[in-house]
Amino acid sequence: KEDSPEGTLPHYARIVPAIRSPPTSHALINCNLSKPEATLEAVRKARPELAVTDAALLATAIVEAGRWAVSTYDGASYDWTTENQGPMKQAVLREVRQVQEVLEGGEVKKKTKVAKTESEEPVTVTLPLRASQEVGEKWLADRGDLKTLLSDLLNEGVEYQFGPTDIAWHWSMERVNWNTATGGDIARRIRFTVAFDGNCEAVEVGSVGKRRTKKKS
Repeated sequence: KEDSPEGTLPHYARIVPAIRSPPTSHALINCNLSKPEATLEAVRKARPELAVTDAALLATAIVEAGRWAVSTYDGASYDWTTENQGPMKQAVLREVRQVQEVLEGGEVKKKTKVAKTESEEPVTVTLPLRASQEVGEKWLADRGDLKTLLSDLLNEGVEYQFGPTDIAWHWSMERVNWNTATGGDIARRIRFTVAFDGNCEAVEVGSVGKRRTKKKS
């Protein structure tokens, strides 16, 4: 990782995460993980030749591939399992500590109301994810044709719209007490969002509308 200039945040942490990615040239299948039933219609539009039952199976596989997405840190992959909770937390903890070090070393404390407001804003850390084709395929049993189609659709791109509890790793990292985990006070509250690799995209859906996550370079 490249060293960050003094007083600036690393590439994975952003004070204002609502940065829109450049438009892509391919059409994405929209998959709202809070409303998974809507994915069926998106699949039927993308692949009208499919029987309704096959489209339903494929839609379920796409949803589950997003819910149980694999996280990748420093060349290691973490499936969402009980055994991986500890290792994943340690991988994220290294980044959280780097964020804290930058904040402590680069921010100048001011007494203005504006500065106080800024200092209370959370720092967003982006979790890198990959839609789990392996999990999706479990819903397709021995249907090799649908497994191939699932791979094709994930490669072409799926827009995963998600809320606070829709993606397992996002939900579990939000639940960690990072102040305790770092063994000291954190300059700002840590919040998490996600970014999918490849052509898949993540759009966070909340009370302030939709925010498209910028992928790591």
